[in-house]
Amino acid sequence: MISANNITLSFGERVLFKDVNIKFTPGNCYGVIGANGAGKSTFMNILSGELEQDAGEIIITSGERLAVLRQDHFAFDDFTVINAVIVGYKKLFDIMMEREAVYAKEDFTEEDGIKAAELESDFAELNGWESESEASQLLAGLGIKEVLHNKKMKDLDGGQKVRVLLAQALFGNPDILLLDEPTNHLDLESITWLEDFLYKFNNTVIVVSHDRHFLNKVCTHVADIDFGKIQLFVGNYDFWYMSSQLANRQNKDDKKKREDKVAELKTFIQRFSANASKSKQATSRKKLIDKLTIDDIKPSSRRFPYINFKPERECGKNILEVNSITHSIEGEVVLRDFSLHVNRGDKIAFVGPDHLAKTVLFQILSGEIEPDEGSYEWGVTIQSSYYPKDNTRYFDNDYSLTEWLGQYAAEPDETYIRSFLGRMLFSGEDGLKSARVLSGGEKVRCMMAKIMQEGANILIFDEPTNHLDLEAITALNDGLIDFSESILMTSHDHQFIDTIANRIIEFTPKGIIDKYMRFDDYLNSDDVRELRDSMYKNHNHHRLII
Repeated sequence: MISANNITLSFGERVLFKDVNIKFTPGNCYGVIGANGAGKSTFMNILSGELEQDAGEIIITSGERLAVLRQDHFAFDDFTVINAVIVGYKKLFDIMMEREAVYAKEDFTEEDGIKAAELESDFAELNGWESESEASQLLAGLGIKEVLHNKKMKDLDGGQKVRVLLAQALFGNPDILLLDEPTNHLDLESITWLEDFLYKFNNTVIVVSHDRHFLNKVCTHVADIDFGKIQLFVGNYDFWYMSSQLANRQNKDDKKKREDKVAELKTFIQRFSANASKSKQATSRKKLIDKLTIDDIKPSSRRFPYINFKPERECGKNILEVNSITHSIEGEVVLRDFSLHVNRGDKIAFVGPDHLAKTVLFQILSGEIEPDEGSYEWGVTIQSSYYPKDNTRYFDNDYSLTEWLGQYAAEPDETYIRSFLGRMLFSGEDGLKSARVLSGGEKVRCMMAKIMQEGANILIFDEPTNHLDLEAITALNDGLIDFSESILMTSHDHQFIDTIANRIIEFTPKGIIDKYMRFDDYLNSDDVRELRDSMYKNHNHHRLII
């Protein structure tokens, strides 16, 4: 067990945490959530001992081992991949190294023999004989092929290093596991493997993630960082979100009778418990949820941006026709003979490991670049808006935020612009901020405000959830579900794709797979699996990357 007692931390005049008390117990997985800048990673660093708090203490049950997902991708460059995993259990690794050093001595003495016997006993007690096998299994589950296991870490690319460091954290059955954004750089198969690993993990897990699907799968509790405090809630992210929204609605209606509130809560809990009963962690979670009372669910002070895309006109019959587009970059073909027919109401998610092909396609369709061969034609009723993966060029100016949005506003009136910025969580003096100094998340919210002003009936989004916090992702997700016309999009967010898209197009080495179905149905379809096997045959990539 690990607990934080009266934790306080300030940076200058800014108080990040004030008298925080929270206890994390074995058998549970805690999802730490909070707006960008709320202190999620800072809190994890306090728990791990990497950052010292101003006051209070972190208490870990005596004898328990804590493991952390390391963020320094170069710290283990001189280690072999296998050893970089095993070093996650430092006591075992030190014994293993000392044991090897003793046996490597040329003048092996009787004293060395006694020492070797002691080390052998310690090695066996810590399950050392199975260490390489366990490390290999973890690496395989995370997509690191066996041919890489004895290579040096410095020979791996950045994404592979992240996976090895995750295997390092998971190695040796730690008592307490701290994971900060563990799904970054993982393909879907690896994320699914990690979800299953954490289902079966019987100790304490504390995880920060912007992946709602992942949080919903693994979490038994949500730890919400808000205004320097941390509140603990039973259930996964969706349960926290829906219950806090329910409490907010009830809190606004002072005339609503308590009996009505209780009845609404009971209906909500019954519905959610039924869903929870289908998950592997259902037994404990359902018992906790069933015990909730109206007083246990409190309104959240967290704010969600207002995102609602309203097309100025409906799409006509003809949306988009793409005919045999080919495009090369520096002599390398990135998009070959690509054709597409978009029907009214299509919400298409483009998936697959070839991210450049998807970005180039969107750049062509938005008119930013011309194809080398082939053609495309939008219908006469179509007005499209494009969100690029890299939005830097839109903010390379000295406009204030109010002036920036004024370029695109349907109404040039400053009161209207400031009101609209307020909906996107820019209030008061924020309107005077320079566009040049905005954070990544602020820039994305500005781009969403721009697109809302344009009133387009076709939306093209290239990785729109990057840099957003959970609240903004949820608001954007809901806004695109409600959008009445067609969408072309890419995203690394599983839940985002599954809840929005009704058509999946995967780029493979041998062409595209095009299926009208939800993303989860696509992943679970035997027909699709067989088709993917044939399309990736004799190619390195097979695991599905979104």
